[in-house]
Amino acid sequence: RFAEATRRLADEGFGAFVEVSAHPVLVMGVEETVDAARAEASEDVPPVVAVGTLRRGEGGWDQFLRSLAGLFVRGAADPDWQVLLGGPHPRVELPTYAFQRERLWLDAGVVSGDVAGLGQVPVDHRLLGAGVGVAGVGGVLFTGRVGVGSHAWLADHAVSGVVLLPGAAFVELVVRAGDEVGCGRVEELMLAAPLVVPARGSVQVQVVVGAVEEGGRRSVAVYSGTEPGTGSVSGSGGGVEGQWVCHATGFLTPEIASPQSGGGSVLSAAWPPPGAERVELAGVYADLAAEGYEYGPVFQGLSGVWRSGEEVFAEVALPEGTAVDGFGLHPALLDAALQAAGFGSFVPDTDTDASAGGGVRLPFAWSGVSLFASGASSLRVRLWPVGEDGFGVELADAAGLPV
Repeated sequence: RFAEATRRLADEGFGAFVEVSAHPVLVMGVEETVDAARAEASEDVPPVVAVGTLRRGEGGWDQFLRSLAGLFVRGAADPDWQVLLGGPHPRVELPTYAFQRERLWLDAGVVSGDVAGLGQVPVDHRLLGAGVGVAGVGGVLFTGRVGVGSHAWLADHAVSGVVLLPGAAFVELVVRAGDEVGCGRVEELMLAAPLVVPARGSVQVQVVVGAVEEGGRRSVAVYSGTEPGTGSVSGSGGGVEGQWVCHATGFLTPEIASPQSGGGSVLSAAWPPPGAERVELAGVYADLAAEGYEYGPVFQGLSGVWRSGEEVFAEVALPEGTAVDGFGLHPALLDAALQAAGFGSFVPDTDTDASAGGGVRLPFAWSGVSLFASGASSLRVRLWPVGEDGFGVELADAAGLPV
């Protein structure tokens, strides 16, 4: 009767749940139970905070303090700091106003060395650092490294509490790799597994482009792997081979579709489209967070949504000051464009889908992706139904020119 007890406690106003155990197994169940209760309730039911205490392989004092911090920063704990820190310590008053609720940390950025001296070709991209031809097979290997330390905006994309590399970032990686080998169109890209971005450190990324096939077509795959020195080469212990996970596979082609295909003139004409019905966006990101889509400021790009028949139109923009150089199309901007699909009838309701065991919905397959312009920080968006469980995406800049 776990769900029944949890709902009863939530109804009685208990807003924080702590699972005291060696590894959290009930935290997700608490969150899902309360989320379901909130979805069914006619009046507003406040969300709850649910945390564990220890984790498998991390059973020490540091992990316990991290769990306590998770409660404290969400207003669910008021620790006795004198006891917690082991005796009296002088308290230092901190300046509050200048730093309150405003991120002022400097981004570390990506530091690259002389890759040419290592036999590689430098790639001017935020997620990829170098490329090298693979002898004997005719393919090309592109490498990079991602983490919240070097790419702080990634921390703003979490699903059910886990920071994931957005599906839009996989598209960005593959589009850039295709441009480097003269294949400007992503014919198909299937996502096979999510890429979890660690809270500390980073992960290696490889984009492997295959040899040229008939018609100029090339295969492509995206992998993530352990940091150098943590893997092994049989018999050497050198840590070169590592352990790799395939996250996406697909094909690239040299043909690029016309930017007018799919109705490009709609975005370049009167805006917003005449007769389209504006959709109220108040509370949209709070609702998405309750469903498991935890978007931080960089990914909260929706500024306007309209519906016209089966089509959805939207305006999205990155926060002022977000760097777009080094990207073809910033993944957070493309992700925000996809968020507008939730207002269309062609995307099943998440509550309905979750009740069928589907949980949160993430992009799974992409096809026919072409990039016509880079450097956009805001977009006009058009979405329309395609097939049984998909939708078309068309993007233009603020002037209506194709992106």
